Amino acid sequence: MLCARQPSVKGRRLDLLPPTSLQVARGELLLVTGDRQDQRTALALVLSGRMRPDGGTVSWDGSAGIRPLRRASALVDSPGVTEPEQHLSVADLVTEDLALVPRRYRGALLSKPWLKVNRFEDVAGLWTEQLPPARRTELLTALALANPGTDLLVVDSPDRHGADPAGWLPRLSELAYDGGRPLAVVATVTALPDGWTGPSAAIGNADRRPSPGSFCTDNGPKTPPKSKYVDKNSSLASEVAK
Repeated sequence: MLCARQPSVKGRRLDLLPPTSLQVARGELLLVTGDRQDQRTALALVLSGRMRPDGGTVSWDGSAGIRPLRRASALVDSPGVTEPEQHLSVADLVTEDLALVPRRYRGALLSKPWLKVNRFEDVAGLWTEQLPPARRTELLTALALANPGTDLLVVDSPDRHGADPAGWLPRLSELAYDGGRPLAVVATVTALPDGWTGPSAAIGNADRRPSPGSFCTDNGPKTPPKSKYVDKNSSLASEVAK
């Protein structure tokens, strides 16, 4: 289970991430709303262990350490962080992403066989920017799951590729509720899709009445970690790291 107790990130002038609480277990899809792209991305980075919060805690299966969270999670399609570069073909993207899978699994992951087995041969020659939203979501989540250690998917703003939730919601629901490999799935979005009745939370909900899925019930550590970036090679508004 992923449990976030009011993690926050300071910005130069305004909070990059106001205190936000949520929880999501394997076999669940949680949608987290936020108006600002930088706040949605900051939350996605914190929830995936790519950035330490300045306050609050984030834990995975009761452990508040960054390492277990990062090992268990995949950050999917985060603008300026993990989104595919536009000049890449799908085949090149697959080759690059499979090279990042831990070495003990990498031997069996060759791009051409992977494209065939996962039924992406039809789009292998396209530029990544040419992919329709639904196909893009399918490809990027499939690549994230090429690592057998991935139990948590954090998908950053999938609705930015189109107003129709059919481009991402069915795929994320399918992955969360897959009986063979149930995942904890979090998606940051601008607004909840019409008719959504599943778990939801809102960025900055510390001062609001929590909705189901936006509070933690485990007994993980409550000591805030030190304010320290995990990686320092890239930035988001000079406050986030890839």
